[in-house]
Amino acid sequence: MSSALPIHAVLPDLLRHLRDASNAVLVAPPGAGKTTAVAPALLDEPWCSGEILLLSPRRLAARAAAERMAATAGQNVGQTFGYATRMDSRRSAATRVTVVTEGIFVARIQNDPELTGVSAVLFDEVHERSLDSDFGLALALDAQSALRPDLRLVAMSATLDGARFSGLMEGAPILESAGRMHPLSLRHLGRAAEARIEDSVAAAIRLALREETGGILAFLPGVAEIERTAERLEGLGPDILLHRLHGSLDPAAQRAAIAPDPQKRRKVVLATSIAETSLTLDGISVVVDSGLARRPRYDRAAGMTRLVTERASQAAVTQRAGRAARQQPGIAYRLWEEAATAGLPRFDPPEILEADLSALTLDCALWGVADPRALRWLDPPPEAAVQEARTRLRTLEALDADGRPTPHGHAIARLPLAPRLGHMLVRAGELGLAEVAAEIAVLLGERGLGGNDVDLESRRRRWRTERGARAEAGRKLAKRWTNLAPLPLAGGAGGGNKAPAAHPASPPPPPPASGRGGEATAIALAFPDRIARRRDGSGETWASVGGRGFKLDPTSALAREEWLAVAETQGMASGARILSAAAIDLATIEALFGESIATHRTVTFDPATGGVQTTRDRRLGALRLSSGPDAQADPEAIAAALLAGVHAHGLAQLPWSDAARALRHRAAFAQDHGGAELALDDAALLARADEWLAPLLVGKRRLDAIDSGALTDALRTLIGWDALKTIDRLAPTHFTSPAGSSHPIDYNAEGGPRVDLRPQALFGLATHPMIAGGRVPLVLSLTSPAGRPIQTTRDLPGFWAGSWAAIAKEMRGRYPRHPWPDDPASANATLRTKNADARAKEAR
Repeated sequence: MSSALPIHAVLPDLLRHLRDASNAVLVAPPGAGKTTAVAPALLDEPWCSGEILLLSPRRLAARAAAERMAATAGQNVGQTFGYATRMDSRRSAATRVTVVTEGIFVARIQNDPELTGVSAVLFDEVHERSLDSDFGLALALDAQSALRPDLRLVAMSATLDGARFSGLMEGAPILESAGRMHPLSLRHLGRAAEARIEDSVAAAIRLALREETGGILAFLPGVAEIERTAERLEGLGPDILLHRLHGSLDPAAQRAAIAPDPQKRRKVVLATSIAETSLTLDGISVVVDSGLARRPRYDRAAGMTRLVTERASQAAVTQRAGRAARQQPGIAYRLWEEAATAGLPRFDPPEILEADLSALTLDCALWGVADPRALRWLDPPPEAAVQEARTRLRTLEALDADGRPTPHGHAIARLPLAPRLGHMLVRAGELGLAEVAAEIAVLLGERGLGGNDVDLESRRRRWRTERGARAEAGRKLAKRWTNLAPLPLAGGAGGGNKAPAAHPASPPPPPPASGRGGEATAIALAFPDRIARRRDGSGETWASVGGRGFKLDPTSALAREEWLAVAETQGMASGARILSAAAIDLATIEALFGESIATHRTVTFDPATGGVQTTRDRRLGALRLSSGPDAQADPEAIAAALLAGVHAHGLAQLPWSDAARALRHRAAFAQDHGGAELALDDAALLARADEWLAPLLVGKRRLDAIDSGALTDALRTLIGWDALKTIDRLAPTHFTSPAGSSHPIDYNAEGGPRVDLRPQALFGLATHPMIAGGRVPLVLSLTSPAGRPIQTTRDLPGFWAGSWAAIAKEMRGRYPRHPWPDDPASANATLRTKNADARAKEAR
């Protein structure tokens, strides 16, 4: 190894400390050489008889580190120095140093807590605080304290936060190395707020090509921005070589972006944050930084992880700028104003504080730790996130009610997949769909395979015929995962759990109902809460089982489907954009989740008809699968809805008879004039509706089906015999005239209780008729023999003495056959004509 690396100055101290102690913290800035120099230096130490694991945060960096160490030793990768990532592995029995991604290490220590044959674990770039790095270190510390006190653990950080790691690792010594950094200039170009980022980055690259001489590394937030920037840079000339650098590329394309060009052409590399750390790109002396980063953020309210484009942190932009000065003096063009740097967040937040903790919680349960917070962490996982993860794992049948791993949970954990995808592979294997599920899992983890079509069925079909090392590596990975899935259950339908086993040679049973390759079935198993139904004719808006709204590009072929099994979304939870999905049908949904489908019967009151509408809904979560009239609605529910309708829309909805209305008016009058507890007003009746109305609603579907006489009887029963007698006393139903005629009293009349009658019926009456125990005068509406009104009075004696003479004079001319005496108070009451009266006297 070259003695020019600054890390060599502190290696003797590191070796000395590790001979006497198990842990150390190494702080070394970018360019010091820690990634490729530390592991080789440990190989000859007396305590190091086994393998050294070097953890790298990214597959690209892991492969590059192994290749650089092997090249320095004059070997091929896979001899002394090898690597192991999810889609690629180069190692042999002779390998002493294996560079592994952090997720691979977590899986390995879970399978072998003693780390048999491992002498040391080096955690590189621990300052990035990825979830797998924090968890891997917590598990390694736990294993070291309980099983392997001889295991050496070294945390290597590029920033000065070594003290926290030292405290976590029981006071491990901190060793600091100088970095190797050539002079670096910063140039702040700014960027108009309305400008597209790819336009600004392309302009800055063209400016740097004119003003500088070295290769250019440009940082953009994602693959889409890289491709759009590349389009704007077409025609740079034969002496300039344009590279992309991101995790979705084939390894060969990634190597080409890192290595010097054999023809010594000037390089322009468009990269994501994958190039921030752990990599040295040969020939780069200029950095163009967009100042943006795209990171996964877990939306706990929505239960989904979404990619968010946001400002890069101060630590990240410092790392990016440093890429320009790794090998020679460099310059960084920044697309923001210099003063804005102070406003950037200082560091990226630790992933453990924002991530979905389902995998971590299941792994901890399998480790024997019921509460993940019991392990040693720099930042303990939030309790709310752990509780949510436990809920999800119980839904996936991975944990029991006490938080212990179920057999199904063990089966999931044996797979190198997140819990949702592990659950998918196990259950799909039981259905005979292991190959489909494994390939879907690869497609979800590897963006770009088979293109970027939202339809995963189309992507899978294209990927199966796609050429290239990355596509082939993905197919090999899917085959390995397929062989880890359980055998199909009898009949190809899911049920219990079986130990992972290779698939038989005979064809598996057909997928349930879908008939479309099983993609939708696999996705639905992994993401049952994301099964969605189209909400509009364009196919743009969708409703999901989990209650969230999704959006889909209306030009997508999937927009014509009625149902989708949605795998990935991006954006705000209220309208997240669907990134990948497959068409599914209702029969498949019912076959997979029949036990979770709930039938909801609803009965609602229709005030327009006075009847009820009965519906039967079948729901999966928040999603309505079907709806229609319910011919078997519960009679009690119907009666309750009718009663609720009366409460909501008033007693006027009832088919009151005239007798019932009259009784209510009389009761109101009587209560106002001395009667107690006689109220039959709306408020009083509604308050006691359960007593008098509810029995009348049994067996009815409409309010007008109630017998009006029954309503009257119900009111009479409600107030009782004594109250009825009081009402009769204070508010009699009729007035009996001196002529012996009976006239109904209208207690709802304007002006007070009123009777309509001819004045002849009142002849001989010198006092005014009274009700309410003699306290309230009746309103006498006096009519002609033809029934036309002639006078209204509350003072009969005054009427006789006053206006009667003029009225009588007029009436004699109109109705000469009837008596119109000058002194009605002393006349005989009669409703007969004068001739009829005379005949009656003669007859007597």
